[in-house]
Amino acid sequence: MDVFLITFQAVVALLGIGLIGFWIIGRRQFPAAALTLLTSIAIDIALPCLVLESILKGFSPRDFPDWWQMPVGWIGFTTIALVLAWATSFLMRKDIRGEFIISLIYQNGIFLPVIIIAGLFTHPEQYLVNVFLFIFLQPSFVFGTYAFFVGKNTEEQASNWRRIFNPVLVVTVIGLIAGLLGVQNYVPDFILTILTLIGGMAVPLFMLILGGNVYNDFQYKENGARQFYVKEVVKFTLVKNLLFPLVFLGLLVWLKPEYPVAFTVILQAAVPPITAIPILTERRGGNRAITSQFIVASFIFCIISIPLVLYLFNLFFPFPAI
Repeated sequence: MDVFLITFQAVVALLGIGLIGFWIIGRRQFPAAALTLLTSIAIDIALPCLVLESILKGFSPRDFPDWWQMPVGWIGFTTIALVLAWATSFLMRKDIRGEFIISLIYQNGIFLPVIIIAGLFTHPEQYLVNVFLFIFLQPSFVFGTYAFFVGKNTEEQASNWRRIFNPVLVVTVIGLIAGLLGVQNYVPDFILTILTLIGGMAVPLFMLILGGNVYNDFQYKENGARQFYVKEVVKFTLVKNLLFPLVFLGLLVWLKPEYPVAFTVILQAAVPPITAIPILTERRGGNRAITSQFIVASFIFCIISIPLVLYLFNLFFPFPAI
């Protein structure tokens, strides 16, 4: 039960920061347009610093001889997620199946795992490195594929190589090269301190932004009126928060990978969607309102679902000393 309580507290702490962001925007104490600037700082500066600092401090070929298995594991994970998303998409109306699929396969693979890992483990470095190695290809996958799944043929979406070769991908490759060459020990301490201080802003910033975006999305009106998709949202939440992690838990019990790999996979399966999905949906002329409701419902339900999934996971893969 300790695992359940620790995870519950970690998730609630995260969502508490999100509520502050919701309150700040709702009270108009912070211009909503400034969220764009904060998002840029979080994605392009704070998060890359967090990733690079964690890899420089925690990664070495001696400690991670099979490091290459993590990105390969992500490919397998994403393939299975695509199959599950397609198989369950028939639960939805045909006109919103694309929104349903991308909300299932684009998981919030960094921010929630980072705070959960920090709450669960006294020495989280190994698990953080595993998460970054597992997920670093995902941003390129998201920006390179979302147009295939959702929306109408509005404007032609030109390839944006800056999004595909994003800062997270670049700094992860830099950190891997430094670790493989053994030069990370020569990085000056003041640089690591800068990376640590700036990277520490990433998680709070993203949760504040999430709260602000939730407020803005609640103000969003489709065709001049707010529309709520209660039935579809309930079905999505059950699939995303319960069915997905339970299917992956069954696969893990069958395959019996090493604990760090299994923990990374179950965490990726249990987290809600990325918060950028409504923006991506709107770019393609899709149904932004329903993707916003998918995300809000999944985040609220994850207060219970993530601790429950990790509690079940602990029955088959006992947690190390935490």
